[in-house]
Amino acid sequence: MYAIVEIAGQQFKVSKDQKVYVHRLASDEGSKVSFDKVLLLDDNGNVTLGAPAIEGASVEAKVLQHLKGDKVIVFKKKRRKGYKKRNGHRQYLTQILVEGISATGAKKAAPKAEKVEAPKAEKAPKASKKGDDLTLVEGVGPKAAEALVAAGVDTFAKLAKTSAEDVKAILDASESKVQHLDPTTWAQQAQLAADGKMDELKKLQDELNGGRAV
Repeated sequence: MYAIVEIAGQQFKVSKDQKVYVHRLASDEGSKVSFDKVLLLDDNGNVTLGAPAIEGASVEAKVLQHLKGDKVIVFKKKRRKGYKKRNGHRQYLTQILVEGISATGAKKAAPKAEKVEAPKAEKAPKASKKGDDLTLVEGVGPKAAEALVAAGVDTFAKLAKTSAEDVKAILDASESKVQHLDPTTWAQQAQLAADGKMDELKKLQDELNGGRAV
């Protein structure tokens, strides 16, 4: 049995007991993590496709270690301009061990049947969207919020418990241009938002400059 799952913005083909290197996650070493963006499941030839994700399916894993990848040399040059720039980059990574693939609740596509008109029913209220609007934290823009959510930090409470160093590692690992951001006060702001103290949050933000302490 194997699955195609999205982890931290990347897609991986995984099976049980497989070790995988992914973009840096916010979880601690030794902790359990679960990924519910399962795009495809293959159970001994029985393939189930998601649209885009399979409802009820998940991949369970354990965080083994946080590390850096091999150094990559980035060399830039402009002809006839006398411009040369050489930089080194090491990607922040997390090694995880896939402990199991759960297909509980996953539904296979049913064969097409003849269309039967049914009486119209009242529309049910839409379910609330998972996660918080992290852009309420001063200094967190849409791209930074996407990077945090991709790493599993999708609520004010989680952001409040994530150290500035770990947040910086997430930003550095992102493909978006968010490496320049300073997350020093994000946890403090997120805690006020999680506690519903919006007046205190507004007062704190009035004293900040782009999310940085003056």
